[in-house]
Amino acid sequence: MKLDRRSDAGQAFPIYITVVGGLLFLALAYFAVGQAAATRNEAQTAADASALAAALETRDQLADQWLMNIVEPETWQGIFDGDMPVASACWRAQELAERNEASVDCYLDGPLSYTVVAETKGTVGDTIVPGTENQHANESATAVIEARCSFKLPGEDADDDVLPTLLCKGEEWDLEPGDLSDLPKPEDLFDVHLAD
Repeated sequence: MKLDRRSDAGQAFPIYITVVGGLLFLALAYFAVGQAAATRNEAQTAADASALAAALETRDQLADQWLMNIVEPETWQGIFDGDMPVASACWRAQELAERNEASVDCYLDGPLSYTVVAETKGTVGDTIVPGTENQHANESATAVIEARCSFKLPGEDADDDVLPTLLCKGEEWDLEPGDLSDLPKPEDLFDVHLAD
């Protein structure tokens, strides 16, 4: 007696189609998640870079203030604390965000800190998840400026031509009013980093 195998062959095909369809759906879902993660990463990169750019611009302005007031050491602490007036550097954050194809809202959090909220200009794109074609990513970052230097003002009976020794993270700068050719750079005076 012969078995008819043709009747079993038709039953495997619908199972095969269901499994392949399920795998295809999973692949498309993972692709949508990947697109969303990539867009979010773009927004975070724009926020980080923009916040750092604004803080670096302010650091440079503070360093310029220090150079202009170098022979007046009583003003140094105000400069290192960010108490001296400097222009907002949010324009720098916006400039860098444009390069990263994002728009930003920039806030000065105290004299030595910038917070930036970035939104990507691009969207997640068309995926199997409805609504992603219009979905932008938003991320924020905060950059902080910290003084790296300390000093001790000379006593009242000290010579007016003596400037304090500047200690910047273990490096000493002996400043001579008559020879100001070897001075700390902005990165020696201030540290700029993203807040944790």
